[in-house]
Formats: sequence, structure tokens, C-alpha cells
Amino acid sequence: MIKKIACLFIIILFISCGGSKKYVSTSKKKPTTTKRTVKTTKPTAKPVNRETETMVSTSKTTVYTDVVFDYVNEFKNIAKSNMKDYGIPASIILAQGILESGAGRGDLAKRSNNHFGIKCHTGWEGEKVYHDDDAAQECFRKYNDPAESYKDHALFLTGRSRYSSLFKLGKDDYEAWAKGLRKAGYATDPRYPEKLISYIEKYNLHQYDSEVLGNKYTPFDNATRPIAVESHQVGNLYEVQKGETLYAISKKFNISVEDLKKKNDLKDNTLSIGQRLIVK
Repeated sequence: MIKKIACLFIIILFISCGGSKKYVSTSKKKPTTTKRTVKTTKPTAKPVNRETETMVSTSKTTVYTDVVFDYVNEFKNIAKSNMKDYGIPASIILAQGILESGAGRGDLAKRSNNHFGIKCHTGWEGEKVYHDDDAAQECFRKYNDPAESYKDHALFLTGRSRYSSLFKLGKDDYEAWAKGLRKAGYATDPRYPEKLISYIEKYNLHQYDSEVLGNKYTPFDNATRPIAVESHQVGNLYEVQKGETLYAISKKFNISVEDLKKKNDLKDNTLSIGQRLIVK
């Protein structure tokens, strides 16, 4: 009996060990994530006072008005100096420079630093460039830098008898000078005087005549305002810019040089770029 029970136990044990095992395989699925690319663009600053100005002289050039103001700021001191030395109104010098050079951006100006459209003419021994104007490939003078062009412009007007009548005109009469230049043959464009006068009045260029002559300056109400004129002034303080003199700053803020010196405890007229002055 015992043997039968033992045999039965062994048979049951054998069956349980030899049975098939079920295997369940499991796999972990990685969670899928979708990346979203968000395209961002930086906001573009809205341009201020970005009107365009189109000049047609030795070439047609379109520039923003702030480019014209930059041009004026760069060459106003040379223009005032030439007015003192040669008697040509600074407003006329600057207006001609703006028109003839496209505010320095015209093809002739960039290729030759010629800011006044002066052709070679007889006797010119300097460098030359050729440019289409009234006729194809006319000869124009070439300079090492614009300052040479400004000086040559003054010598050109003072050294030719056909322009002698201009120097009998008032230095503050830019309208008469503009018309006189056309009459003397400086340009063939019948609207040349009108263009010069429009630039002078639009950009208040006659202020530089007043600074040289010591006259009171009255700006035009409808003139275009420069973009960054006030950026150099904070409250009653003004930051001195390159080329500025105490006299020029006194005229800008309608204060005498002596009062300006007293306000700032200045012993002489020496200024440095970036110096801050009390102007009010």
C-alpha cells in the first residue's frame, strides 16, 4: 500500500514538472513625443521719418531723408568754413552737394569723390573718370576725398569770371544765388534753382549761413525734422559732437557764448567730443 502511494506521488510530481509553461512576453513601449517647432521672428522696429528723396543730376539717386541729414552733419563745417574763406553761402554749398552727389550716394560721388559734378574742363591735370551726363562718357574730375571736392568747388566758382556776379549778391540771399548759378551756366537743368531752394528750405540749410554771419536763424515751419537731433540732448544737457564749436552750440540754443561759458564754468572756448554742456 505504501509502495502504491509512493508511486502515485512520483507520477503526480513528474506530471507537474514536465508540464508546458506558458511564457508571456511584454515589451515596454516608449512614449512617443511630437516636437513642435515654433518659428519666431523678431519684431522689426518701425522706421521713423523714413521719407525718400530723389535727386537727379549726374545720376538719379533715391535716398532716405535721414541719409540727407547725415550728409549735412558730415559736411556742414566744411561748408561754413568755405563760406568764411570764399564768400559762398553754406546753404548753397550744401544744397549743391546734396543734389549733385545724391547726398554722397550717387555713382559719380562714390567712384570719384566728386560731390559737385564738376567736369574736367581745360587745364585740369588731376585724375579723371568718365560718366554719362548730358552726353555719353563725359570727363569728370576725381578727388582723393570729398573735402578736396568741396575746396575745388569753391575755387571753381571764385576762379571763373562768369560766376563773378554771384559775389555781388547778399550772402544770406540763397534764392538769388540759386538762380544766379543757373543763369551763369553751372547746370543745364531749368529747374536747378528750384531744386536747390527746395533742399535749403526742406532741411533748413540757411541756418548755417546765419551761424557764419551771426544773424538770428528762423527755421521753416514745414521743414523736415532730422531724426536724431534731440538724441544728443537730455534735459538741459547737450553732448558736444565732432566738429562743433562753442559758437555753433550757442546759436543752436539761442544763447550767447559768454552765457554758455558762465553756465559751464569754462575758461576758454575749448571743447571735447562727448563733453556735456548746460544749455538751458
